Amino acid sequence: MKRTMTTKECNRKLQNRLVDKSIEAFLMGLEVFNKPTINYRTESFSFFICNAWELMLKALLLKRGQSIYYKDQPDRTYDLLKVVHLVYTDKRQPLRINLEKIINLRNTSTHFITEDYEAIFAPVFQSCVVNYVNELLRFHNRDVSNYLNRSSLTLTTNIKELSNEQIKAKYPDEIAQKLIFTKNDIDVTKKIEDSNKFAITVRHELVITKDQNKANFSVKINKDAENDIAIVKELKDPADIFKFSFKNLVRDIDNRLKKQKIPFSYTTKNGESLNKSFNGYVLSQFISYYNIKRDKRYSYAHKIGNLIEYTYSQQASEFIVNQIKQDPARIVEKIKKR
Repeated sequence: MKRTMTTKECNRKLQNRLVDKSIEAFLMGLEVFNKPTINYRTESFSFFICNAWELMLKALLLKRGQSIYYKDQPDRTYDLLKVVHLVYTDKRQPLRINLEKIINLRNTSTHFITEDYEAIFAPVFQSCVVNYVNELLRFHNRDVSNYLNRSSLTLTTNIKELSNEQIKAKYPDEIAQKLIFTKNDIDVTKKIEDSNKFAITVRHELVITKDQNKANFSVKINKDAENDIAIVKELKDPADIFKFSFKNLVRDIDNRLKKQKIPFSYTTKNGESLNKSFNGYVLSQFISYYNIKRDKRYSYAHKIGNLIEYTYSQQASEFIVNQIKQDPARIVEKIKKR
């Protein structure tokens, strides 16, 4: 007589299938990205790595006895962003921010496809790979080294990152603005988070030596050198100054307030509870009250097709912190009243 599986056994079998498929998607992502002949590898990697994370985290939810289905759509499982937020509940966690950036790339890469995304996202991808390996072992006790050599986990990239001026010269305005916006957002997030769980950068440092036997190449300090070096003064591109996205501006101001031990607080909309963290709601109040989007010192409008996205300067962050310093416990109430 054939024995039917219990619900627990079915659940366990489904978990294993999800983890197996997750590992397969992860290995496919690595294989695609490390193949130099594939031009579409950045977008392809984002698809595969997102799929790997989604399957792995859904298996974790099942392991914890949680549902992976929407209540109003019982035949539809959670999307990746929903699963990430359920597992990593701290919205400031570098690992979660890393995944959110890659999910956004996956969602928009069908509209903006450029080879230069590779140079921008390579450090974020590398961190995502390491995070996946660590979380797979932590959640499911599965070691990736059983499937490939550890050295294969290092992503290879040979595309040089372009400056904003080079991007503008290479692409139509709409794509250039989107690429610059993304590049600046990643740069600022790396500085704010300062964590290997968000980005791992491979650095190439140059050191000047007078001993030609130790040099890989020479510069014009030697009159016979083929390569010139010079200090150049140039005009600043607005996109180089206004690098803060709305979310990154919130994080930067909140970090400044905490580092300077400024006792910032405000009562919530219903006036019943006290909030001590600087958030998007408060920033919106400051932007509106001080007309920051119209001040050329503090904001810059990126026009991407019919869409306008604002980015902000470090000066804007400093200005808001200085305003808060004057009355940290009551400034939000004053702004709302006025």
